[in-house]
Amino acid sequence: MPTFDLVDYETLEKTVQNLSSSTSELDILPTIFFKSVLHLISADVLQIINTSLQTGIFPSSLKNAVVKPLLKKNNLDSSVLNNYRPISNLPFIGKIIEKIVFNQLTAFLTSNSCFDKFQSGFRANHSTETALIKVINDIHLNSDVGKTSVLVLLDLSAAFDTVDHCILLHRLKHWVGFTGTVINWLKSYLQQRSFFVAIGNCTSASMSLTCGVPQGSILGPLLFNLYMLPLGQIIKNNSVNYHSYADDTQVYLALSPNDYTPLESLCGCIDQINNWMSHNFLQLNADKTEVIVFGKKEDRRRITTALETKGLKAKDTVKNLGVFIDSELTFNSHMKAITKSAFYHLKTLLNSEVLCQNKI
Repeated sequence: MPTFDLVDYETLEKTVQNLSSSTSELDILPTIFFKSVLHLISADVLQIINTSLQTGIFPSSLKNAVVKPLLKKNNLDSSVLNNYRPISNLPFIGKIIEKIVFNQLTAFLTSNSCFDKFQSGFRANHSTETALIKVINDIHLNSDVGKTSVLVLLDLSAAFDTVDHCILLHRLKHWVGFTGTVINWLKSYLQQRSFFVAIGNCTSASMSLTCGVPQGSILGPLLFNLYMLPLGQIIKNNSVNYHSYADDTQVYLALSPNDYTPLESLCGCIDQINNWMSHNFLQLNADKTEVIVFGKKEDRRRITTALETKGLKAKDTVKNLGVFIDSELTFNSHMKAITKSAFYHLKTLLNSEVLCQNKI
């Protein structure tokens, strides 16, 4: 893919109206107002977009982001920095250009089968549900024929923030096939970005971003998926099954009764993944990497013992993409967690209603 297609007013209007109406303090016009007067400023906006697509240059004025810390949960201690999640906001016009580029890149990637078919993150008609259904169904099929399954949940530390731009651009060119103006535009989009932190009326000095895909961007997740393409090939070469959702990867295999030799392939695969991660400036989060075994109780006990000799400690219950899964696939732990959460929220609502009535 060497060039982009230029856009007309119809494409621009459709793109703008489908984008979220959230506004960044970097925007000169509030997004809702921008949408309402688009027909008056469309010629200028189209010139900005098409000039960017033609020249392969992403406007430098749109590369700055404002980052605001947000408490992960309202009941957390606000004095502890780890309890905050950094939320990055980008200029709205930049998001319009990103969305147009995203649509064209996605069309090319889909028609050329460039996506990893076992990656469900940030893809149309894919979700955490499709990732979970695929893996759970495979485990059920293994159980139906008397096999035991071992599932390893791999988790990366701040994966989106440590993507190396040189490696990513090389992958986009040689693995995917972006060339000419397209690869030049992507290089311009990634490099020389900056951000500053805003808390109330206070702002920090602007800092350069030398790695990672832009947080809060439209293109960031897509670029991350393409950055991770070699991972799937490594896992396949070890005859191990896998399914990913963004940076969460599920690695699993089936064991026939009394045949534990595939565990060698699994351990070797994890070692190769770890090695590949280190060469690509990514890091496995050992604290969040979990192992679980499915099958008959006696088989699970023997395989768990075998895994421990290889430094892998299996659990009876793990949390996978927001769902608690137990080794017997009863989902009792998940139902208890949902019930507990529902009870908490109902109690909160009832207490709020009582307070309102007392005030009245």
